This record gives sequence, structure tokens and C-alpha cells, in this order.
Amino acid sequence: MSEAINDAEGQAHVVMFSGGVGSWAAAKRVAERHGASNLHLVFADTMMEDEDLYRFINEAVSNIGGQFHRLADGRTPWDVFRDTRFLGNTRADPCSRILKRELLRTWLEETFSPDTATVYLGIDWTEIHRLSRVESHWKPWTVVAPMCEAPLVSKSDMLDQLKREGIDAPRLYGMGFPHNNCGGFCIKAGQAHFRLLLLRMPERYAEHERAEEKLRQYLGKDVAILRDRRGGDTKPLTLRMLRERLEKDDTNCDLFEWGGCGCLAE
Repeated sequence: MSEAINDAEGQAHVVMFSGGVGSWAAAKRVAERHGASNLHLVFADTMMEDEDLYRFINEAVSNIGGQFHRLADGRTPWDVFRDTRFLGNTRADPCSRILKRELLRTWLEETFSPDTATVYLGIDWTEIHRLSRVESHWKPWTVVAPMCEAPLVSKSDMLDQLKREGIDAPRLYGMGFPHNNCGGFCIKAGQAHFRLLLLRMPERYAEHERAEEKLRQYLGKDVAILRDRRGGDTKPLTLRMLRERLEKDDTNCDLFEWGGCGCLAE
């Protein structure tokens, strides 16, 4: 069990710091409202992050203040899939559960009691439908989503504020990715997202394609992250199959299926 943090000055403010602009903006609001003396920015590293995420986090922490805590299980999502003998998908995410939620929850339980800390998340007003699930997961801690409160701002507004603060946005945003986690990969992502990964970072896509095939062979099952719903018959769509389709026609996929990153929600 880790040593409890001295909270003599009052309530601790714990921001689940993902490395995205939303968690930065949320942490800025918390610091403006409560100061940085009892502010804790907690990052759960999946060991599969884009290299620029670490640059961004370092600059963001210097900009906000407070204490930074990096947590890591030591495994990647693909390690977790092998260890649990289950390939994550849009319905079940053992990687998020083990490498994010359980890791962060354990740290919180070992460090603070529910009456001495408030938990903050980077969910904004466009994602408010996720908030009740997240609040349920973090009980009995009080959960606050500052970016769901007035003044309501868009992600573009957050990025503009980041620029005014002199911090370059994470490079994945500039490539068109909707989040800055797992190096542009996510088992909850859809065909359009993986198409973008193939177009922008083909070598990284190839790594995940190989990892998926290796896991399929290990499990001896016809499983895949994606689903092919054409013809009314849903079946697995491997990353190899998607790549081969796109090599023939780079629009030959569901261009509207982006999916969504929701690591801190059950």
C-alpha cells in the first residue's frame, strides 16, 4: 500500500489526467478554483502511447502545477488480451479495465479516503451522457466534470486556449485523431478510425495487424476488433481484411463508424 499523501491543507483534488486536451482543460479549471497545493494529476500509462503524449504531459503539468503521478501496470493492451485470453472490442474492454480503471481505483483507495478527495474527469458537455456511468464506477468518491459546467466550450476552444498558453497540441489531433490515447489505437474504435490510422501511420497499423493475427492464432478463434455488418450478417472483420479492402479502394469501409474512447466508463 502506498503512503498516504499529506492533506493537511484541506480537500485533495484528483484529476484523472489522460494526456488529452479535455483533461488539461479540466485540470486548469480545478487549479483556478482551488489552487494547486492539493492538486494531483494522475496518469495511467498503457505503455502503448504516442511518443508526443509524454512531451504534452510534461508541458501540461508545468503549465497547471500540482503533483504529477504516473501509474503503470507494465503491460500493453495486447499483453492484457493475451493474459485474459480475450480480444477487447466495443462491448468489452479488459485493457481499459485493468490498465486504467482498476489501476487508478487502487491508487485512489490506497492514497485517499472518500471524504478527503474529489475526483475530476475531462469529460465535456458533448459527452455528458457518459457521466452517470462514470459517477457510478467511482462511488463513494464525489466525481466532478468541470468541462460539463459553464462556461461551455468546444474542443476547438480548448485547443485555442492551449495555444494561447504556449503549448503545442498533441500531434495526434493534428492528424485527425479524436483522442490522444494508446498511440491512435483503441479497441472501441470503428472502421473509420482504423482507416485513419492506416493512412496516417501505416507502420503502427501494421504492428496492430500483426498483434491481432498473433492473438487469433494463440486463441484459436475467429475473433477481431472490428465487425463487418454488410448484407445483414455480422461477422469479424480483421485489421488485415480491412487493410486489403482499403488498398483496393480507400473508401471501402464504414466512413461514419468512428467509435469512441471511454476508458474511465464501465
